[in-house]
Amino acid sequence: MELYKDQYIVVTGAAGFIGSCVVRLLNDRGFSNLILVDDFGSVDCWKNLIGKQYVEMISKDELFSWLKGKESAIEAFIHLGACSNTLESSVSYLFENNYRYSVRLAEYAIKNQHRFIYASSAATYGNGSRGFSDNHDALDTLRPLNMYGYSKHMFDLWLKNQGLLGNVTGLKYFNVYGPNEYHKGRMSSAICHFVKQIDDSGEVKLFKSSEPKIYGDGGQLRDFIYVKDVSRITCDLLTKEAYGIYNIGTGTPHTWNDLAKAVFKGLKKPEEIRYIEMPADLVGKYQNYTAAEMDKLSAVFGGDLGITPFEQAVVDYVEHYLVPNHYL
Repeated sequence: MELYKDQYIVVTGAAGFIGSCVVRLLNDRGFSNLILVDDFGSVDCWKNLIGKQYVEMISKDELFSWLKGKESAIEAFIHLGACSNTLESSVSYLFENNYRYSVRLAEYAIKNQHRFIYASSAATYGNGSRGFSDNHDALDTLRPLNMYGYSKHMFDLWLKNQGLLGNVTGLKYFNVYGPNEYHKGRMSSAICHFVKQIDDSGEVKLFKSSEPKIYGDGGQLRDFIYVKDVSRITCDLLTKEAYGIYNIGTGTPHTWNDLAKAVFKGLKKPEEIRYIEMPADLVGKYQNYTAAEMDKLSAVFGGDLGITPFEQAVVDYVEHYLVPNHYL
């Protein structure tokens, strides 16, 4: 990425889960000309930045003031900053934080001809009944299940309706897991919760199926993808002529049972799974099936995305990060 050696790359959500892993990879590739933006608050996400190299760290509320007069100093934005809590109930907060902030930042980047890569979400696909195609023609048909998904969908639609999808790169991340998600609490990946459950009781608790005629208990399917693959693909896109919206998944879904078994393998403990009722606040908002259509992104990478095999990735996360409490 020689193109980016002399100008800033602005990463929003830089102290977060995916953002900090993107910063780690950029550092590993020799880039320290980074402006890190986040809403640091009082949570422990700051720990994700220990050992990272950057020029400046800026509050998200101060970013637009900082940007004034720096148009020629910036090469690209990787916009990963958003509220990612799928149970967030404040519509106004999600509207301002996930939609309006993104619109304002995109307007700045496009006006000044900066590369703009941003995080959309597989949550925009809703229950999956309308498929998981990243074809732009399908955008208007999607029906997210929660306000988080809708806030992401609103921004995708704004770009489409403004005729700007050809100026940006949007990434619909599927079920991402991996190091640096310790601060996310309930919203951390199931793997984090599984490890704690096994440590506490020797067993994993999985939700009973809400559609037993289609899925067995623990047989619901998700497209799980390792954050190391996500960050690599995200950074690689900085130097590729790829514009529009792309799915970031594996294209191969696995069951929760598969995921639990891989965690037990990583812990080198016997498998013990118990099925429990789904919480009331998730009923009707839970995706029983996700599977990214990956042909579009695969073509950008010449047919080889280099995705880490499922069990290998889960075991790596458990053995080398969760058990020793290491960061990436």
